[in-house]
Amino acid sequence: MAFAPHSLTMSDANSALAQGCAAILAGESQIDLSQLTGADSSAVAALLAWQRLAKGAGKTIAFLGASASLKSLAKLYGVDDLLFA
Repeated sequence: MAFAPHSLTMSDANSALAQGCAAILAGESQIDLSQLTGADSSAVAALLAWQRLAKGAGKTIAFLGASASLKSLAKLYGVDDLLFA
């Protein structure tokens, strides 16, 4: 079952980031973003951190169910191809 954060905003990103890191290190290869109720630039930072962690551990990570608004935010920062390719 994929890790599925419910919110990735400045107020809760640290907690979600830690939970996602633990999931990746435990072998999770997918993060389900379809249940996100809130996302801001902290979400993009968390996704990049999770991707960096997975790559450093020799794993791949897939981000599933990203909303159009999250994809748009990633595009604004120029990292959409890194996260959702």
